[in-house]
Amino acid sequence: MTDHGAHFAGLSGVLLAVLALLVYLHLARRARRRNPVAGWSRWRTAGFATGVVLSAAALLPPVASFAHADFRGHMVQHMLIGMYAPLALVLGAPVTLLLRTLPVGGARRLSAVVHSRPGRLLTHPATALLLSTGSLVVLYFTPLYDAVTARPAGHWLLHAHFLLSGCLFAHVIAGPDPAPARPGVRARLVYLGCAIAVHAVVAQLMYGGFWVDVHAPVPEVQGGAEIMYYGGDIAELLLAAALVSTWRPERRSRPVAGRAVRA
Repeated sequence: MTDHGAHFAGLSGVLLAVLALLVYLHLARRARRRNPVAGWSRWRTAGFATGVVLSAAALLPPVASFAHADFRGHMVQHMLIGMYAPLALVLGAPVTLLLRTLPVGGARRLSAVVHSRPGRLLTHPATALLLSTGSLVVLYFTPLYDAVTARPAGHWLLHAHFLLSGCLFAHVIAGPDPAPARPGVRARLVYLGCAIAVHAVVAQLMYGGFWVDVHAPVPEVQGGAEIMYYGGDIAELLLAAALVSTWRPERRSRPVAGRAVRA
């Protein structure tokens, strides 16, 4: 991939991220106007904005230039786009914001999609785990990585996959948006533990040079493995913290919900 192509792809991605943030801010303002009492949480807005900033940082120099020249840079980019930015974006609750601001017909159609059979299948933790964490095995232990990164379109697809699959997994584990197929907290902790284990095994195999199929100097591959190992641990701890923070309100809200039904 040429430097010009990488720069153009990164700039295009940043423009899309900024556009998404502007749309989000517009919808948040509309939500506050429609219901001043409920309003819209500034913490959620800050979370979504943080996700956009992290995505933009990964697509612009110096991170993008580092990723183009060094496998360690690719792994930094992977961590930002695939783990840190998705968690922040998901905590912004964009689906809930859409449901609050769309017209009644549009909100009903969106809710129907969320509760549909394909929507339930997509948001099942097993599906999210396979797409986000399981895909790392295919990417780094087959010729897929070198084939994908050899073309600008491949970089685009790889970034999109990291971002979307990361958002899906973060949403299933700890997202505030509605997820009909989301199991209980204990089951989600098990899936999160599986993701942590797979990340650790992939990083250790990569560091040891076992079965890894990445055409890069050994020090770069080992450095990338270390970034995946330690950077992934931090991201997964943040995801676990988000899960725990959503657990307590759910437990407190049950008696309130019961009193409301009885009333």
